[in-house]
Amino acid sequence: MNILVVGGGGREHAIIKKIKENKKVKKIYALPGNGGIARDAICVDIGAKEIDKITEFAVENKIDFAIVAPDDPLVLGCVDALNEKGIKCFGPKANAAIIEGSKIFSKNLMKKYNIPTAQYEVFENKEDALKYLEDAPIPTVIKADGLALGKGVVIAMTRDEAKDAVKSMMEDKIFGESGSKIVIEEFLEGPEVSVLSFTDGKTVVPMISSMDHKRALDNDEGLNTGGMGTIAPNPYYTKEIADECMEKIFIPTIDAMNKEGRTFSGCLYFGLMLTKDGPKVIEYNCRFGDPETQVVLPLLESDLLDIMLDIADGRLYADKVEFSKKSACCVVMASNGYPGKYETGFKLNIPEDVNAYVAGAKIKEGTLVTSGGRVLGVTCKADTLKEAIDKAYEDVKKVSFENSYYRKDIGQKALKILN
Repeated sequence: MNILVVGGGGREHAIIKKIKENKKVKKIYALPGNGGIARDAICVDIGAKEIDKITEFAVENKIDFAIVAPDDPLVLGCVDALNEKGIKCFGPKANAAIIEGSKIFSKNLMKKYNIPTAQYEVFENKEDALKYLEDAPIPTVIKADGLALGKGVVIAMTRDEAKDAVKSMMEDKIFGESGSKIVIEEFLEGPEVSVLSFTDGKTVVPMISSMDHKRALDNDEGLNTGGMGTIAPNPYYTKEIADECMEKIFIPTIDAMNKEGRTFSGCLYFGLMLTKDGPKVIEYNCRFGDPETQVVLPLLESDLLDIMLDIADGRLYADKVEFSKKSACCVVMASNGYPGKYETGFKLNIPEDVNAYVAGAKIKEGTLVTSGGRVLGVTCKADTLKEAIDKAYEDVKKVSFENSYYRKDIGQKALKILN
């Protein structure tokens, strides 16, 4: 089979490495891919949002199956365009990807179908939002309606911070049109859990849970990032909580999308908060999370490509999806200064014995060099979480590039829960 993977980050690298295990795979193309992915796939310089060019490439190169991984092309209708040319895909169509593409849509969906989430209000102009904030409970959460590279959420601890967030989104347009409408919602407290799930629109099969580390610095300090590391499974996510989520959140969400005529097929990501009143949805994503994928897929014992093909055919079998009982840890190595200003272009050395998922690197004059904020994620799995964490940090020390930075405490919070 000739496989096409749309995207070019660490998540896509993890997907590509996993599907390479399938003997049916003949060629894997990554559009656009990156310098690290080039070791495992044929990278083509076509951007993930260039839908017409992606479709044209897929037809010309006789692609048998396409995996559309990032949010932007999914929301823009990449799957729809490829399907129109007779190419099977893994990923939701645009009318279902709206579950991530519009916070307002997803919040209204949850309200309509009684899916537990934070209380919220929707605003289409700055004046009404600022007026509401005069008396709103603080802390509060401000969210841009549309996609914003995972950065469209502000947790405001003071009234002034909340007002500044509204002005920056709606007046200064820091997220472009994505912030022309906003959601202001209740601040929830409790442990966060990420649960990716396979679904064909009828059956939903949750993957192993994970814990992301969003802040740039140790002890959850510093700015929010795209994710500085992950562990799996998440010790807060017990079997009892998993059963409750399946009954009150996962199945109701799939049913709700069907009732709305927006059948969701692909990977649906549930961002959950385990509050004193039970689990609640913080956010939905219409695709694999990053860097959650980098710990979840190494623990998948079933064949990923076969599962994806079954989903595309509308016949997902829960008993075909099996995960290891082991644990995994991913430590993200970033360019110093990320998520603010940082330098790139430094030679990147990754030894063969290190399992690294490359996100921000390119090949320049035959040499792999850094090209982004999050450069790569080093992932290890082991029988226990502590062993996985220790192994990951041992491997991090083997990787070298100038101006590298990484958190030293990935997984430590989880270890305290287990002890």
